[in-house]
Amino acid sequence: MRKLTFLAAAAATRLAACSQQGPGESSPSSASTAGGAAAGGKPVIGLALSTQNNPFFVELKDGAQKAADSAGVQLVVVDAQDDPARQISSVEDLIQKRVSVILLNPTDSSALAGAVQSAQRANIPVITLDRGVDGAEVASHIASDNIAGGKMAADFLAKQLGGKGNIIELQGVAGTSAARERGKGFDDEIATTGMKVVAQQPANFDRAQGLSVSENLLQGNSDVQAIFAQNDEMALGAVQALAGKNKKVLVVGFDGTPDGKKAVQDGQMAATVAQQPEEIGRLGVETAKKLVDKQPVDKSIAVPLKLLTKE
Repeated sequence: MRKLTFLAAAAATRLAACSQQGPGESSPSSASTAGGAAAGGKPVIGLALSTQNNPFFVELKDGAQKAADSAGVQLVVVDAQDDPARQISSVEDLIQKRVSVILLNPTDSSALAGAVQSAQRANIPVITLDRGVDGAEVASHIASDNIAGGKMAADFLAKQLGGKGNIIELQGVAGTSAARERGKGFDDEIATTGMKVVAQQPANFDRAQGLSVSENLLQGNSDVQAIFAQNDEMALGAVQALAGKNKKVLVVGFDGTPDGKKAVQDGQMAATVAQQPEEIGRLGVETAKKLVDKQPVDKSIAVPLKLLTKE
């Protein structure tokens, strides 16, 4: 009887452990073995995304998957749903499964430092994508130059507005390197012109929040000539907030998502600073494969930016 009780408890423990895996996560346990090799002998690379509720990161994942298929490696994707605690748990799980390399798009640049250090102690290299990690060394960082992109947006508005005007700035998720760097590039460049940022507030890279924050800021700032959003999702929310208002406000986004590009072509957005998320994903997997093959990799890999306008 005691043996049956023990077996039942053990089974319940295993079921509880499995239930901790959240929706949107593909489990590496069913495909990998110790040492980061899949059941078929393929190296296993983990991709820890901040969220898949953003078209930019869906494109990044797609680029990574195509590269993984081409390189003959298995890609295991986990989705943090913008929750740092969830992402830390997912990374720790990838470490326990002994994946070969972890590709990390952090939800919070500081909060994930400990998880990166844990991977290092397990001799699993980490490559950061789009957003960096503060306080931890990584094998490589692959991203666009977000500071340069912010400057690019400011230069565009300065040209369009003749160096004069009031601007609202929609900020991304606090604690992410992308939000910090895009804001720095934009704010520093605006300070050299006659333009002024009259209001700035986080809308967390989210379209619905971009709408509500824009509505609130526009109510308190009627004399506004432009809105700069640190990603296209927030910019599209700003476009919704401006709908029906009898005034022209230039909206500039960042990322170059399909919806953002369409809004530019339709004249709803003045411009977007376009990244190449598929390229970031592709380069991430290709760099990881080099590490698997014991080849040297660059510590920093820049992905070019381009300002997209209707013309």
